[in-house]
Amino acid sequence: MTNDKLSNSSWLSLLHQHRSIAVIRTSSPLLGRQMAQAVAQGGMSLIEITWNSHQAAELITQLRSELPTCIIGTGTILNQEQLQQAIAVGAQFLFTPHVDPKLIEFAVAKDVPIIPGALSPTEIITAWQAGASCVKVFPIQAVGGASYIKALQGPLHAIPLIPTGGVTLNNAQELITAGAIAVGLAGDLFPQTLIADHDWPAISQRAKSLRQRLIRC
Repeated sequence: MTNDKLSNSSWLSLLHQHRSIAVIRTSSPLLGRQMAQAVAQGGMSLIEITWNSHQAAELITQLRSELPTCIIGTGTILNQEQLQQAIAVGAQFLFTPHVDPKLIEFAVAKDVPIIPGALSPTEIITAWQAGASCVKVFPIQAVGGASYIKALQGPLHAIPLIPTGGVTLNNAQELITAGAIAVGLAGDLFPQTLIADHDWPAISQRAKSLRQRLIRC
């Protein structure tokens, strides 16, 4: 899928299909590019470049060109200026660490899926009612992991949830089984030792292993 914009229904369909998002935060555009290429080689198609990465805008533009079969978005968006800049450079989805109805409304008006970060049921419902495509539950491991996602399913089962913050290759499947539509992985997908060694085949293998585990969910 290579079009500039995704409808919410298309975005949700991609989440159901792929089940995982690679989250890249880096101080080096070259490393960010190599990290993205490595997970793409391993079969991951949804890639987030955090906006607080060095030269995030340029990296997003570059990856949109170099990885045309992937969906490249951004995260750690804190305000409307950053939101506008991210949309302008081609970010195809937007994560925020918080719930701001004005940011949600702006992204909805621009037809770009936005996924606000929330923790409590009140925050999750507030984000959903403001027009969020789905809601990021962060930091998931700090509040019980899969058991928390499962507990939310009773009252909030209609709201698609993406847990992040402490998601690993080992617990990702459990989170999906508990009711999450997808998961976001950062540190465990990109171990610092592998990055330091530039062991991109090993990171590709981690991405492939994750995909194989989640494809069964």
